[in-house]
Amino acid sequence: MTQALITGANRGIGLEFTRRLLERGDRVVATCRHPGRALELTRLAGNHPGRLQVLALDVASARSIADLAREIEVLDLRIDVLINNAGVLVEGEQFGAIEAKTLEQTFATNVTGPLLLTQALAPRLADAGKVIVLASQLGSISGCERFGTPSYAISKAALNMAARQLGHALAERCIAVLALSPGWVRTSMGGAQATLEVEESVQRMLEVIDRLRFDAQAIGTFLSHQGDVLDW
Repeated sequence: MTQALITGANRGIGLEFTRRLLERGDRVVATCRHPGRALELTRLAGNHPGRLQVLALDVASARSIADLAREIEVLDLRIDVLINNAGVLVEGEQFGAIEAKTLEQTFATNVTGPLLLTQALAPRLADAGKVIVLASQLGSISGCERFGTPSYAISKAALNMAARQLGHALAERCIAVLALSPGWVRTSMGGAQATLEVEESVQRMLEVIDRLRFDAQAIGTFLSHQGDVLDW
């Protein structure tokens, strides 16, 4: 039985990952900033007794990351799959009015958080396990053809490098690290015009994750939800 840990699990893609993994019999640690408000996670915990734990985590807070790592150690959990899903996108940014605060907050959630969380949980990661960071095609430097969502796009480009760095750091333990783009998904972040339903995106990503094995290609490779290699 696989043990997964998912960040940002109270809605959207993170919630669907949690639901799918529970349905197939896996164990899940679902994290979010306010577990007491995560009613859908509470319902899932009731439907899957003993296989879902909902824990508090603010990925933008170093203290919160440290607290979660201690809790995972106390619970003596071995994490087979870590899915760094939590992310933020600030809409409406205009050139000439980009604010340092927006950049800092976006990087704290989208880049610093996944990097420091993976580092903090490294002692609890299973050898030959898997670390996934939810990337985005908006983070492709070669694919950038217009100005738009700069804080998000720049942070996702940095996240790709974080995945590559983590891949090298964890390679001696044969832990595969993957930067995985979910596609343009109909969530509160993706919006109603997005081309993919959450269910389809997550199903495709799970197929990619299940096929993932450690090799020279699994050191921070950047893939689409369909498993295609994406341009950096």
